[in-house]
Amino acid sequence: MIRHWCEAMGDTSPAYRGPDAVAPPTMLQAWTMGGLTGHADHRSAAYDAMFALLDGAGYTSVVATDCEQEYLRPLRPGDRITFDTVIESVSPRKTTKLGTGYFVTTRTDVRADGEPAGTHRFRILKYRPARRKEDSGPALRPRPVINRDNAGFWAGVAEHRLLIQRCTDCGTLRLPWLPGCNACGGAEWDTVEAGGEGTVFSHVVMHHPSFPAFAPGGGGGPYAVVLVELAEGVRIVSNVTGVPYDKVRVGMPVHLEFLVTDPGLELPVFRASESG
Repeated sequence: MIRHWCEAMGDTSPAYRGPDAVAPPTMLQAWTMGGLTGHADHRSAAYDAMFALLDGAGYTSVVATDCEQEYLRPLRPGDRITFDTVIESVSPRKTTKLGTGYFVTTRTDVRADGEPAGTHRFRILKYRPARRKEDSGPALRPRPVINRDNAGFWAGVAEHRLLIQRCTDCGTLRLPWLPGCNACGGAEWDTVEAGGEGTVFSHVVMHHPSFPAFAPGGGGGPYAVVLVELAEGVRIVSNVTGVPYDKVRVGMPVHLEFLVTDPGLELPVFRASESG
């Protein structure tokens, strides 16, 4: 599982390999997941009762909002992991753009061989969907969160350049942008511009929920979300244009282009270099 995680995240740290390997700290929740069978037999009836109460009051929709993790010790292959999960808090009723409802926070305390190893807090919003205004105008794509760590990336996009961070200590490339190198921990970096060629490394087709902003015809889906491996060796999540969603294939060659989704947003996407 550690190898799968590192492969998916592109994390090449030597700390996660070899006989003395530790698990990436952010995998903390992975060790509490029940797989395909789940933990239904072990889950507290209080959780189901709370959901039934909220559903009965009309708060039938749910969306995950955020999570917080605290790490107390490294986890290593061979550790026996146990955990307890409790409902830590339910907020007063809140009104959001999605609708009116309650923020529910659960806390999972993780132990390794009986010793505290970390804490994972997961927060959801159980809500009654707000009614959409008929005259609200065309749906817009969600805006990216731009902060001090990734502002340079979006500045490059505005100039039709796809910029990749490069650690000036060890030369490792990284995308998405991060404040430090995940290979050597170096804090200094410069950038290289991607040539624009790549291949589809993986993809999923989104059928639900319907989101008109992602479909030019207004149907809202289905649409393909792809993980593109650039010729430089890093990967980026994006969309493929030029072919129907059901024609996207692993290994399909693609090349970079920039898509104006509306007057306020331009995004790097990838056009298929072959059909089917």
